[in-house]
Amino acid sequence: MEKKLTKYAHQSTNVFISYFKKMKGTMRQQGKVDYIDSTVSAAGALIAMLVVSFIVLHLSYPMALAPLGASCILVFGAHKGLLSQPRHVIGGHFLSTTCAIIILSLLGKSVFSLVFALAFVLFLMALTETMHPPAAASALVAINNEVTWNFLLPIIFGALVVVFISTIYNNAFRARQYPTHWF
Repeated sequence: MEKKLTKYAHQSTNVFISYFKKMKGTMRQQGKVDYIDSTVSAAGALIAMLVVSFIVLHLSYPMALAPLGASCILVFGAHKGLLSQPRHVIGGHFLSTTCAIIILSLLGKSVFSLVFALAFVLFLMALTETMHPPAAASALVAINNEVTWNFLLPIIFGALVVVFISTIYNNAFRARQYPTHWF
């Protein structure tokens, strides 16, 4: 009996040690900052956000600036990344905002509806391969501001404008390509 307890305690200890070792992480690779590329990215994001700001403010939805601004950071700053591609940007914003408005109409504004919407859109974006973190912010903004279906227009139009400007802008530079794929 004592032998079994000792064996069980040893196995439990190994499980905990293994679990906590995962949290240690690995060595971070030191990379050099490419200041020219970062400046090009910042200029592109500036241009896109000027256009998007004009649109969403004209449509009276200034709260759309936050998720669309975050999309600009990904699309211009990490233009080669999977989460920056058009399918993810446009699809993610569309699915997240649509789901959030439906959840809002069914459950109203509450802490539960906010966290449920976040979990649901994460699952839905993973299922449809449209993962785009700023789109989850669109869902939270929609519920928190108790928007109507009219909020979908500036979000989708803004996402389309970000993708369009990024396609034109990024491809004007020899070392940049956007998108790497559409679907």
